[in-house]
Amino acid sequence: MKNGVQKFGKFLSSMVMPNIGAFIAWGLITALFIEDGWLPNEGLASIQPYMLTYLLPILIASTGGYLVGGDRGRVMGAIAVMGCIAGVGGSEGQPMLMGAMVIGPFAGWVIKFFDEKMDGHMPTGFEMLINNFSVGILGMIIAIIGYFIIGPVMTAILLVLSKGVEILIANGLLPLVAIFVEPAKVLFLNNAINHGIFTPIGSAQAEELGRSIMYMLEANPGPGLGVLLAYCFFAKDKTTKQSAPGAVIIHFFGGIHEIYFPYVLMNPMVIIAPIVGNITSIAFFSLTGCGLKAPASPGSIIAFLSMTPKDKMVFTILGVLIATVVSFLIASPIIKFTDGKKGSLSEAQDQMSQMKAEAKGQTGLQNDAPIDSSAVKKIIFACDAGMGSSAMGATKFRNRIKDVRPEIIVKNTSVDTIPADCDVAVVQTTLADRARKSAPQAKLITIGNFLADPNLDAFYEQLTTVTESAQETTATQEAQTETAAGQEMADSRKTVIDENGILLNQAPVSKEEAIRAAGELLVKQGCVSEAYVDAMIEREKLVTTYMGMGLAIPHGTSEAKDTVKKTGITLVQYPDGVEFGDEKAQLVFGIAGIGDEHLDLLSKICEALEEEEVMEKMKTTDDVSWILKQLS
Repeated sequence: MKNGVQKFGKFLSSMVMPNIGAFIAWGLITALFIEDGWLPNEGLASIQPYMLTYLLPILIASTGGYLVGGDRGRVMGAIAVMGCIAGVGGSEGQPMLMGAMVIGPFAGWVIKFFDEKMDGHMPTGFEMLINNFSVGILGMIIAIIGYFIIGPVMTAILLVLSKGVEILIANGLLPLVAIFVEPAKVLFLNNAINHGIFTPIGSAQAEELGRSIMYMLEANPGPGLGVLLAYCFFAKDKTTKQSAPGAVIIHFFGGIHEIYFPYVLMNPMVIIAPIVGNITSIAFFSLTGCGLKAPASPGSIIAFLSMTPKDKMVFTILGVLIATVVSFLIASPIIKFTDGKKGSLSEAQDQMSQMKAEAKGQTGLQNDAPIDSSAVKKIIFACDAGMGSSAMGATKFRNRIKDVRPEIIVKNTSVDTIPADCDVAVVQTTLADRARKSAPQAKLITIGNFLADPNLDAFYEQLTTVTESAQETTATQEAQTETAAGQEMADSRKTVIDENGILLNQAPVSKEEAIRAAGELLVKQGCVSEAYVDAMIEREKLVTTYMGMGLAIPHGTSEAKDTVKKTGITLVQYPDGVEFGDEKAQLVFGIAGIGDEHLDLLSKICEALEEEEVMEKMKTTDDVSWILKQLS
């Protein structure tokens, strides 16, 4: 159930997150130019209602349509949501943000369903006519449904939710929302809560009152800041104490709240601190009538204050400070007296991955029956997109096992397309539920990373502990297997990296900046569109692309494959390392692949990993030609 909730929440937030820039523009226009703004201007302030009524719902609906139905779904979503807007009276009615979240994906599904049914059945020469009129006619029909049904129904739901919030505020109960918000954030439901629930309610309140406290409930950086500061002063573990100051900067100024989640998970009692801190700050904000003009996303103090009305600036700063101090005072004794008795930060990082999608306490081997190692014929390494981390994991494991079990086929795929003849699927812990659904017949090995994991080592020992007779029956297949594999590798060899795709001796940056740097190189190489870079960031939020041994291979989500123009790999070298959780990556390979064209180079990277001297030199060398030679 938790997996389903998280998946649904991620889908809701994925409709809003790409359009946060528009929300910020709307919020800034509101904060600056309305009558009580920083620079009152009646003419410029008139832009704001149009953005809230039309621009934001259209962007959300078109994004939702695109997520389900591609480019045609995008157009369908934009058409359909206009029916919702008109059905509630346009600018006189409630903002149709929630309506857009419903009708956009629905419109995308309708056109996707139509296209699937028409596939292969279009009369020759009538393709363009059918394609254009299908969007026009179906879009019109769904817009009418939006006018009469979806718009009014979502308005009623929003009114009920808004009244519920008013009741909570009137009775002083709103601060108790923090009891649910803070634990939900640690379960990676933060974006779903903030943008799937609070933003639509807050937008309706902001239109009526000019501000909304709903925007402050999840985005307040104070509670998490207090926890991180407590670790800075009182952590006994050296690694944790050294990593906490950097986490403070990323959390407070960068607005990446996920950075403090492992610090809570490594000592679950600490969750009390941000809960009480947020309760206190929400109570203070309620008493002083605080609220933001628009969503603060990400939850940086910069974004938080930029959306604050000028007459509430001092109170907002005090509220964040109160949350920080209260959270710090509660977290400090918990950390001081229990630190060292709980798990390490690295263990918490693994647990954080588990908490994203699975119940606590799962083991590496899924399905209770033991693996019959002699019966294993096909092993699939699966990740979200099936082209990056799983490809490297499969290559490394294939090279590791080929001399003792050459008959075993080791391949990689997307977790949603694991083949039916798979005997064992190796997946990261957060993807286990999707793997079970995709391949219910297979045994699952869940791991933390694909290059070095105890569960992989144990699995290898199982596979290589076979009887002598079993080895004899498979020995005759070795030459054929190696020959076929070599031919396949030779056939797929293509130049997917050159000197223009390599940056060396880069100064340390944040993980997100490192991923974007690798992605921008892919864009410059003509491999992907700009949208792919954002998908690389989203992929990292799902599960880390840090592979171990100082290597990370960020790549886009499976949904972003249509933004890939050609196969390419880029390399950005950071001799001092980039923090991926509590590990550092000196080599960040950006990957964009069409089919299997990139697998040859990933194989070469894996070969380099086997030679420690080559790997270490690659992390610090300024010789581009030497690196290309190692990867050719």
